[in-house]
Amino acid sequence: MQAPSIGTSSPSRKPSSASPIYLTEFAPKRIAIPIQVVIDVLAGLPTIVIGIFVYALLVIAHGQSGVAGAVALAIIMLPLVTRATQEVLLLVPSTLREASLALGVRRWRTVLGVILPSSVGGILTGTVLAVARAAGETAPLLFTSSIFANTVQTDVTKAMPNIPVLIFTYSEQADPALHEQAWAAALVLMGFVLIASLGAKALLARSRKRLVG
Repeated sequence: MQAPSIGTSSPSRKPSSASPIYLTEFAPKRIAIPIQVVIDVLAGLPTIVIGIFVYALLVIAHGQSGVAGAVALAIIMLPLVTRATQEVLLLVPSTLREASLALGVRRWRTVLGVILPSSVGGILTGTVLAVARAAGETAPLLFTSSIFANTVQTDVTKAMPNIPVLIFTYSEQADPALHEQAWAAALVLMGFVLIASLGAKALLARSRKRLVG
């Protein structure tokens, strides 16, 4: 079954793809539905499972590194960004698509020139929320990036320390001074998540106002 054409799509259509731009607007359901199932499964997986998967895929052969940690966090963020982008794409009024087609604009030009500019605020919102979610993850980084990180460094091919694992490690120590540092690091992390969440809400409100208005 072919994907609905731009001229007949509407915000009431259910999300049927995993890749929020290509699959939602172009792909047939026989491709879109299986990938959507994979995205839904990824969204429900415990993050420690993702950490173990990346550990087996990258760390066993090459050792812990910032790159492996980034891959694990990217897998965690992928379903969040995808679903948020899908929802925003469905909020774009069908009249915009129809007007573009009526002017003779090709489908891919309609997506790039009409749909994406109208939904960029919502896409950024989903991305910011995904970053805020990944910022507090500890389990994947224990397996991929942090166990052997004894010093601060910028080489992404080596194990790198990070705030969530630092909080976990210092909180298990007997030294009260390390407990204080763990609380300070937790405050920094909470502040980052709070700022990111407020920024995401502001972007979402602006995007909704733009689409409705």
